[in-house]
Amino acid sequence: MGKTKKAMVTSLSELDFSKQYNYADYLTWQLGERIELIKGYIKKMAAPTPFHQEISGEFFNYFKNYFKSTKRQCKVFTAPFDVRLYNYSKSAITDKDIYTVVQPDLSIICDKSKIDSKGCLGAPDLIIEILSESNSKTDLRDKFQLYQENAVQEYWIVFPAEKAVQKFLLTDDKYQLEKIYVEDDLMSPTLFPDLVIDLVQVFEEI
Repeated sequence: MGKTKKAMVTSLSELDFSKQYNYADYLTWQLGERIELIKGYIKKMAAPTPFHQEISGEFFNYFKNYFKSTKRQCKVFTAPFDVRLYNYSKSAITDKDIYTVVQPDLSIICDKSKIDSKGCLGAPDLIIEILSESNSKTDLRDKFQLYQENAVQEYWIVFPAEKAVQKFLLTDDKYQLEKIYVEDDLMSPTLFPDLVIDLVQVFEEI
């Protein structure tokens, strides 16, 4: 006898927000809304604003052009792009072993073995999250802890209203705030120090 195939879920109303789910469950969902799984629990994602999209696009272009011009073996992806994070102590990973699926605004990945047809399996090297009113608590607390636990080497939190960026670096398994950059600053990833990003251009409004 074959395994019974799970029914497809097409509405958030069919899901229990107090229940823990795994990636195998997630694959059976075809929802109109964007969601993430944080340690098994569903987090709804707000639709990005035009300014949010402009900021994301500017950062994407900087990284994309840099990797192309330097021939660096790294890739940059924008949301929606699934990043699956898992317990590194397990020797074998199945969809049922994964309880966290996030969609960072930008994911920079230099280990191409982590990239597959479903997205990224494992921690990106650098993640950029752009805050909105609805996701600020998730990004400032839940995702901060999550990315730290999973050894994302560099984490940027972008504050659109303030036109500022907090840059965190992983040191001895803990994030340390390297600097807060503001609109008229130039900033560079610590991982790619020769990439210079002009925040005036990034935060230029429509």
